[in-house]
Amino acid sequence: MKKVVVIVLLFTNAIFAQKRELGKVTVEELKEKECPADSSAAAAVLFNIGEVRFEFLEGKGFVMKTRVRTKIKIYKKEAYELANKSVRYYIGNNVKERLNFKDAATYNLVDGKVEKSKLKSDGEFDEKMNKFWARKKIALPNVKEGSIIEYEYTLESEGLGVMEDWTFQMGIPVLYSQFKTIVPEYYVYKPLMRGFLIPKFETTSSNKTVSSTSKERSGGNITTTSFSNNQFSYNEITSVYTLENIPALKDESFVNNIKNYTASIEHELTSLHFPGEPVKNLSTTWENVVKTIYDSDNFGPELNKTGYFDEDINAVLKGLNSNEEKIAAIFNFVKSRMNWNEFFGYSCNDGVRKAYLDKVGNVAEINLMLTAMFRYAGFEANPIVLSSRGNGISMFPSRNAFDYVISGIELNGKIALFDATSKNALPNILPIRDLNWFGRLIRKDGTSVQVDLMPSSNSREVINVMASIDKEGKVSGKLRDQYFDYNAFSYRERNSKVNNESLVERIEKANSGMEVSDFEVQNQNDLSKPIIENYSFNTDNVVEIIGDKMYVSPLLFLTMDENPFKQEKREYPVDFIFPHQNKYNISLTLPEGYEVETLPQPTAVSMPENMANFKYNLSNNGNQLQIIYSLDINSAIMGSEDYEILKNFFKELINKHSEKVVIKKV
Repeated sequence: MKKVVVIVLLFTNAIFAQKRELGKVTVEELKEKECPADSSAAAAVLFNIGEVRFEFLEGKGFVMKTRVRTKIKIYKKEAYELANKSVRYYIGNNVKERLNFKDAATYNLVDGKVEKSKLKSDGEFDEKMNKFWARKKIALPNVKEGSIIEYEYTLESEGLGVMEDWTFQMGIPVLYSQFKTIVPEYYVYKPLMRGFLIPKFETTSSNKTVSSTSKERSGGNITTTSFSNNQFSYNEITSVYTLENIPALKDESFVNNIKNYTASIEHELTSLHFPGEPVKNLSTTWENVVKTIYDSDNFGPELNKTGYFDEDINAVLKGLNSNEEKIAAIFNFVKSRMNWNEFFGYSCNDGVRKAYLDKVGNVAEINLMLTAMFRYAGFEANPIVLSSRGNGISMFPSRNAFDYVISGIELNGKIALFDATSKNALPNILPIRDLNWFGRLIRKDGTSVQVDLMPSSNSREVINVMASIDKEGKVSGKLRDQYFDYNAFSYRERNSKVNNESLVERIEKANSGMEVSDFEVQNQNDLSKPIIENYSFNTDNVVEIIGDKMYVSPLLFLTMDENPFKQEKREYPVDFIFPHQNKYNISLTLPEGYEVETLPQPTAVSMPENMANFKYNLSNNGNQLQIIYSLDINSAIMGSEDYEILKNFFKELINKHSEKVVIKKV
C-alpha cells in the first residue's frame, strides 16, 4: 500500500512540475470557469517564476541575467488588461541593459482543442521614457474569458548593483511564486522582505569554475600570438524564496501605497569582496547614499550652474526687501515659467539650462533649478530627496529608495519646503505625492539630515448653512464652503479644469433630491486665500413627515450615514494623507406652527491621545435650530493596532449623525 501512495505522490508532483513550464496548457485548465481558491477573482496567476543569475562573459566580466516566466488564467473581462505587459530597462550612458520577450502567447479552447495564438511583431512596442529609461510592452492577441496567457522575458545588465524587486502577491490570487538568486561570493546582497506573508527560504553554496582565454603578442621581425587558458573558482550562493496559494491583495480604504504591505522582496548590494582586495562597503548608511547622489553628474553639478537665470531673477527681486517676499517671488516665478513633464527622479535628464530655455523639465530639473535660484538670492537652500507615495516607503539605505527631489530653505531654525512642479503648491503645501513620511536634506558638504514631510497642523474645511424648512418638509437655503491649506490645494488640483456646470452636477449627483443654483467659486487662482464655494439649494430628502410630526436630519445632506471602516480586522495603517478638520455651522428655521419635541443630546468623543475627536452641539431658541459640529483627524497616519478604536470612534459618530430632531405641530 505504501508503494501505491509513493507512486501517487510522484505522479502528482510531476503534474505540478509540468504545469510550471511554458507551453504546457491543458484542456482542463482552459475549461475552468472560476478560480477554485477565490470564486470572485477575475484572473489567477498559475505560476510566476523569477531567476537572477550572474554569468561571467569573456571580455566583460560578470553580467546579471534576469529571467521571468509567467502563466495567467483569465476568468473575466475585467482581467483583459493583464494581457498587456510592460517592463522597463535602463539605457543610461555608462551601463546598458537588454530586454527581450519570448514565448508570449494566448491559449483558447476551440472545438474542444487547445488553440495557440502567438505574439506577433505588431503586438510588441519599444519606447524611450527619458535618457535613462526605456520600456518594452507587449499586447497579447485573442484574449477572451477562459484564456490562458503566458510569456517570458529576460533582462541582461552589466550594472550589478540593482537587482529588480520581486513581488509575490498581486491583486489576483497567485497559486505559485518563486524567486531564485544565484550570486558569486564577491557580491553581498541584503534581502529585505515586505508584507505579512513569509516565503519558504532555502540556500545552498556550490563551487563554480570559469575558464577564460587570454592572448599575448610578441614581436620582432615576425609577430607571433600566443594563447593561454586561465581558470578561476569561486563559491556561488543560491537562494530560493517560494510562496504558494497566495490570496489576492485587498486594497483597503485609506491606504498610502499598497506596495508597502505587499508580500515582496528587495535586494540591496551592501558590499564587494574581490580576491586580494579589501572589502568595499556600499550604501551602508543614509549619509553614504545621499553623498553618492549629490556627487553624481546629474545632481550636484546642476546646482552649481548659474548664469542662465541671473538677469531674470535680478528683475524678479528688484524692490523686494523681506525674506518672505523674495522667497515667494522666486517660487512663483519658477512655478509660472516651468512646466512639469510628469517624469519623476532625482537626476536631471536634459539639464537645468535646457529645461529653463524650453520651459519644460522633470522633477529634478525644476526643483534643483529652484534651489539654485534660492541660493543665488542668498538663502540657505538645499535639495531634499524623498520617496514619493507611488514609490513606497524607504525601508533601508539605497539610492533606489528615492525617486523625487524638492527644495528646502533653512530659515529661523526651521526648514520650509517647496515643490515647483505644481502650479497650486505653496511654501509647506506640497503636492500630495510628496507626503510620504520623511525625506533627506543634502547640504553642500554632502552631509544630510532627516526631514519630516508630513503636515503638522490641521487643514480646515468650514461649511456655513442658513436654511429653512417649509410645511411640506422641503429645505431651502444658502451654503458657503471654505477650503484651507491642503484642502484648498486638493480642490484646485482636482477642479482646475472643471467648469461650474460640472461641479453643480457633481454636488447634485452626490445628494439625491437636491437642486443647486447661483453657484460660484471664489479665489480659484489666488493661492493666498481659501477656496470658497457659494450656492443656493433646495432638497426634499432630509425631512420625513409622519402624521403631525417631522423628523429632521440636523446635518441635512452633510450627514454621514456609512462607516468607512468595515473590515473586521485591519492589516495596514490608516492613512488620511494630512490632518484635517471639518466644521459645520448650521442655522435652521422651523416651519410656522411647529415646535421642537425632541433634540439630540450634545456629544464630545475623543480617541486616545487625541488622535481624533468630534463635537456635536444642538440648541433651540424659538423657531431657530443651531447646530455646531466638528470632526478633527489630528493624526494623519494611524497604526493597524488602533484600527478597532478608530472603527468604534466612527461608529459612534455615525450613530450620532443618524439621530433626528423631532418637531411637531403646535
